[in-house]
Amino acid sequence: MKVGLIHNRPLPEGEPNWESSLDVMAQVEAIGAALSELGRPCAAIPFDRDLAAFVNRLRREEIAVAFNLCESVDDDPLLIGHPAAVLELLGLPFTGSPAAALTLSTDKVLVKRAMQATGIPTPGFFLYEGTPFTLPKDLRFPLLMKPRFQDASIGIDQESILREAAGSEARLADHFARFGPLVVEEYLTGREFNISLIGSPEPRVLPLAEIDFSTFPADRFPIVGYRAKWDEDSPEYHTTNRVFPTDLSMELRQELQRIARDCFHLCGLRDYGRVDLRLDGHGRPQVLEVNANPCLSPDAGFPAAVAQDGLDYPGMVAELLSLALKRKEG
Repeated sequence: MKVGLIHNRPLPEGEPNWESSLDVMAQVEAIGAALSELGRPCAAIPFDRDLAAFVNRLRREEIAVAFNLCESVDDDPLLIGHPAAVLELLGLPFTGSPAAALTLSTDKVLVKRAMQATGIPTPGFFLYEGTPFTLPKDLRFPLLMKPRFQDASIGIDQESILREAAGSEARLADHFARFGPLVVEEYLTGREFNISLIGSPEPRVLPLAEIDFSTFPADRFPIVGYRAKWDEDSPEYHTTNRVFPTDLSMELRQELQRIARDCFHLCGLRDYGRVDLRLDGHGRPQVLEVNANPCLSPDAGFPAAVAQDGLDYPGMVAELLSLALKRKEG
C-alpha cells in the first residue's frame, strides 16, 4: 500500500518568504524517512495547477493513501483547500483536515467571526481592505496587523505593530499594499501558548507548550513574527524558545484545553491541528489562530508536543496514517 506525500511546490530561494515556503520539503523528507522505517513505500508528488499531470502521477505510482502536506497552490494561500478537494473527488483517503476546514481556517476573519458567534474568546479586531475607515472605539492600542489569509507568520513582525492612532492609516495602507486584506486586532500582553491536538473524531489534547519570551529584546514587542520563525540570524529567532510549563493552575490548564477542543470542532478539523492562544491583561485566554495544517517538520511545535506526550516521530507518522487508513476501510 503505497503512500503519497502530496506537497506544494516551494518558492525558489531568494523569493519573498521563500524560507517558510521551502519548509514543506523538510516535512516531505522527514515523513518519507519515517515511512521507510515503518516499512511503508512512498512517493513525493507535487501539486500545482496541472491537475491532469497530478492525477496521472497518482495512478502511475498506485497511491492508496496520502499525506496532504500542501500549504498553498503555487504559493497562493487562498487555494489551500484545493489539493484536499481533488483527493476527496478521487476518493483517495488522506491525512489531516478536509477541504472545507482548510479553506475556513485559512480565513482569519471568518474564524474570528465564528468564534465570536459561539462565545470562544478572541481579541477584538476590524478588517482593513484598503478603503477609508473609522477606528472602532472599543479597540485599544497597541494593535497588531495580520494578513487575512497568510500563515507561517508572513507579514507579521515588529513593523506590524500600531502603537497609536497617529500615522496608523498610512501604516495600514502600506501593509495592505504588501499583503492584501488585514485583520487588525488588539495586541495582548500575556503569556502565549500553543496547544496541539491529535485524533478524530474526538481529539486528545497534547501537552501544552508555551513561548518563552523571558530573553526577548526589551525594546521590541514579544511576538512570534516571521523573523522569529525563519531568520536564524535574528535576535527574535533565538529568544522565542518553546517550553512545556509546569506552573499552570489546574483551572487555567483545563480552560486552555477546553478552548482548544472547541476550536478544533468549530473549524471542522480532523486528525491533527494546533490552536495558539494568549492571556489578556486579566489573565484570560484568547485565541489568536486556529491552524488546521501545522508544520510536521521534526523541529516544529506539533512533533515536539507529540514527543512530550511520549510518542516518537515515526510513531506520530504511524498514528496519522492509521487515521487516514480507517477512513479508507470505511
